[in-house]
Amino acid sequence: MTEARTDHRIDRLITALDPEGDISDSVKAAVRAVWRDQFIPPVGLIARPQPHLIDRDTDPDEWWDAVYSDTSIVTQLDDGATDLKTLSSGYTSSASAPSTVADLLQRLDLQAGHRVLEIGTGTGWTAALLSHLVGEQNVTSIEVDAAVAEQAAKNLSAAGHTPHLILGDGTQGAPDRAPHDRVHVTCGIRSVPYAWVEQTRPGGVIVAPWCPNFGTNHLVRLVVVPDGTAHGRFPGFASYMPLRSQRAVADRAAPSDECKHHFTTRVDPRTIAYAPAGADLAMAALTGLTSRSASGSDDDGELHRVWVSDPASAFSWAAAVWRPGAEEYKVYQVGDRPLWDEVVDAYFRWVAWGEPGRDRFGMTVTPDGQQVWLDTPEQVIG
Repeated sequence: MTEARTDHRIDRLITALDPEGDISDSVKAAVRAVWRDQFIPPVGLIARPQPHLIDRDTDPDEWWDAVYSDTSIVTQLDDGATDLKTLSSGYTSSASAPSTVADLLQRLDLQAGHRVLEIGTGTGWTAALLSHLVGEQNVTSIEVDAAVAEQAAKNLSAAGHTPHLILGDGTQGAPDRAPHDRVHVTCGIRSVPYAWVEQTRPGGVIVAPWCPNFGTNHLVRLVVVPDGTAHGRFPGFASYMPLRSQRAVADRAAPSDECKHHFTTRVDPRTIAYAPAGADLAMAALTGLTSRSASGSDDDGELHRVWVSDPASAFSWAAAVWRPGAEEYKVYQVGDRPLWDEVVDAYFRWVAWGEPGRDRFGMTVTPDGQQVWLDTPEQVIG
């Protein structure tokens, strides 16, 4: 690929990643300077609209178009246990969509000389962008997967970047490299490890995808204060693959008839499925549950199914089914925890609060854990 053609693709990418004019010139300059193609493997997986491979050797035009489009590219399945060519399995590492990368970098409010801790090296592209923005000597990047870390190191070296790389558990931070001015998280988290707060200087910023996986996920931006706590809000959307130590347990079939429960609900399951982001955030914080939904049909006709699950238990989940014309909707529950009732109660608590949007919620992180609040830290909801 000629440099001129690459420049043209980068121009188009930069235009695509900033339709609202929210991205700073410095972040755009980093995207222009650090070519994404140097961090994408010869074969990658595009998940949408239908999973398919991009192959630099067999279809170079498609590969280059994908690399310089605003799309994520999956680079690993099932922690490396499954070949990408299978097309469908658990996505466990990827090159994130450039607009998402740019948004998180923008939220960090980076300045030259800031010491940055990155959680999740991935392909190495973001570590290279950070190196361009603050100086590679100021960047520390941690990756838990040995194979991913090895390839990222090769990518960075070939591209001429030498940030400090660590193979290890990102939840522990990098105490030997502290204090950090910024913590940039490239994996979805359910809870913020206090080590990140403890190792960040007062006034420092932590930006992370908060992914309770109840409907919509959220971006959280925290500022560390002198008393060793951190406070912040949810300024927008972000959804990443989960931090490995915080993955939810997969649902399993009921182990016995005693664990099975059947009942009905008057609440249309689509009320939960299509709830706005503020409601999703409130339901996640109040219940600690996850949710997902899907439309389809079966022998009885059209349906929309909503699942809610306890992420800590394989045998605690429920499914509610909407069907056209029904006056009440069937719910099937595994386990004794009243999951559907908890979710419905949380939804109507959100309604009683005046249906607040995502931007009215915030989070505080202390040595004892995290709290989600509405409007002010004094109004804790979960």
